[in-house]
Amino acid sequence: MGRALNDTGGRRDFLLDSCALLWAAKKPSGLGSSARGIIEDPATRLFLSSISAYEVAFKHRLGKLGEYGFIAENYTEVVRKLGTIDLPITLAHAYFAGQMAWPHRDPFDRIIAAQAALENLILITNDTALCHHPQLETVW
Repeated sequence: MGRALNDTGGRRDFLLDSCALLWAAKKPSGLGSSARGIIEDPATRLFLSSISAYEVAFKHRLGKLGEYGFIAENYTEVVRKLGTIDLPITLAHAYFAGQMAWPHRDPFDRIIAAQAALENLILITNDTALCHHPQLETVW
């Protein structure tokens, strides 16, 4: 039987937010030094939410990704190269995201925040709304 998501032998695991994914794939030098070190460390278990795939595809379709459009066009290859582990959205994630007493209205960020909180993942983000969420531990 596989290891449970949060059974890491004492290590902490990480979740990329969608913006961190774009930076990691296109401009890793623009990441914070802590975030870059975590992402580049082959021992890191780095999760990526299913909602990020939706967000990247959605924003690409609307023409909002500009120079990051190649990430949407090559999404599977990009995330494979980063070595991320797919984090599907569960009923618990969706429900928690919807009921969080948090003024942030972005549905993508709410799902990512819920996943990080419920799965005890450190969120890699520079989004101030996420960095100040009381239930999240973040790094950049």
